[in-house]
Amino acid sequence: MKILTAQQIRKADQFTIENEPVPSILLMERASMAFCEKFTQLYPDRTIPVHVICGKGNNGGDGLAIARLLHVQDRKVRVSIVEHRDNGSCDFSINLKKLPAKIPICTVHTAEDLITNEEEILVDAILGSGLNSPLRGLLQKLVQALNTLNNPKTAVDIPTGLFADASTSGTALECMHTIAFELPKLSFFFPENEKHLGRWHIVPIGLSHPFINKQDTCFRFLNKKKASALLKKRETFSHKGTFGHALLIAGSQNMTGACLLAAKACLRSGTGLLTCCTSGHSQPVMQSAVPEAMTLGDPEKEHISRIPPLAGFQAIGIGCGIGKSQATRQALHKVLKTAGMPLVIDADALNIISEQPEWLSLVPPKSILTPHPKEFERLTGSWKGDEERINKQRQLAQEHQLTVLVKGAFSSIALPNGNVYFNSTGNPGMATGGSGDVLAGILTGLLAQGYEPENACLLGVYLHGLSGDLAKKEKGEEGLIAGDLTDYLPKAFQALKKQSPLC
Repeated sequence: MKILTAQQIRKADQFTIENEPVPSILLMERASMAFCEKFTQLYPDRTIPVHVICGKGNNGGDGLAIARLLHVQDRKVRVSIVEHRDNGSCDFSINLKKLPAKIPICTVHTAEDLITNEEEILVDAILGSGLNSPLRGLLQKLVQALNTLNNPKTAVDIPTGLFADASTSGTALECMHTIAFELPKLSFFFPENEKHLGRWHIVPIGLSHPFINKQDTCFRFLNKKKASALLKKRETFSHKGTFGHALLIAGSQNMTGACLLAAKACLRSGTGLLTCCTSGHSQPVMQSAVPEAMTLGDPEKEHISRIPPLAGFQAIGIGCGIGKSQATRQALHKVLKTAGMPLVIDADALNIISEQPEWLSLVPPKSILTPHPKEFERLTGSWKGDEERINKQRQLAQEHQLTVLVKGAFSSIALPNGNVYFNSTGNPGMATGGSGDVLAGILTGLLAQGYEPENACLLGVYLHGLSGDLAKKEKGEEGLIAGDLTDYLPKAFQALKKQSPLC
């Protein structure tokens, strides 16, 4: 799914109006009907009163149509109109005339004019996605006042004050839900905006798909359709050699679990063979806990100091729980210089590279880097907002021809060509130690099977999150642990195959 700019969405609106053709007021009606359908799912109790707060632009026009449609559902609705400009837009004025006389209307000239009742659901239809400067004056004071209220708030398309395509520097409304039209906005994927968006939902309103498909954008939302299209079919006469031999360089005396988690996930992702190169202390544990994997124990008991010959392996993952001893640093340096193939670089390997930034030039092209935000900050330096962080991520990927995955909610994946995907799967229950080790194992396993690094990363991240979502259904978020992700990985593959045209 593409993520378009606010300007591109406005052009999509206009193209749809001119070429469907459909009058703009009817397109607004479609959008308002889609909003109300989702709103009713979120708030099925029709006895709770609704207060729609409208600006005088087209977002306010949506709000007036929403108020009318909710009134038809026998909900108790009232409207406040914020007098932040002299004249309303054309479609706002039409919908104002269509508003039933039974719906009370209040005009708001100052923040004090807005009277709310604590039992009301507030619908924010003040300003839409066209905002490009911070709120001032009446609007700023009004939003600040609304943010002090405990009422549940739902935004129409985007919360008032939030920029669609950039980090927001000023005041913005804090909502429980945001119901957006047709496509998500880029700012929906910025962690800094969670308190404003709440849970966001996308509802289709019938914008022209041919027009949307022709729009250039470097930002996309990774969904099931895209992930399933990447899935390879396993042929009948395949054998273990068909699916590659993966090497995991992982673990140390106190971090054997990292190697274990990565190894199990690598095997569950479908690799034919797996060898784990780990510390001497960790080897017997690995042999016992993961009998499907071969192991190479280091002469050093506490850490990894040597690496095996790398020829013969189709994929190499390095970093999970390896620590940062001097001998391990030298082993990593040797891998970077001699691997000659894309690597999966995670955890301590990333931390070592961040302390030796000149080593970035040694990372083989097309390798996959998997930092969490703090590890990414060590690699690239700090940032002022999430927009800047994403730009740094794209720059790193393009400059060194890497796939750079920054883990978290809506994990972002920057590709060597500058495109960025945001993942649609996963949940807060996955915020637990070892989840990243599982992901590194999945990615290494997919690479070993011959997936192109970019596709391995997209598919692996989606499957990792989907495993977490399946686990959450049975275990809940609080009870979820990293090992559950591996346990549910086979079910994630099966769920994805149901969508795949190959199966």
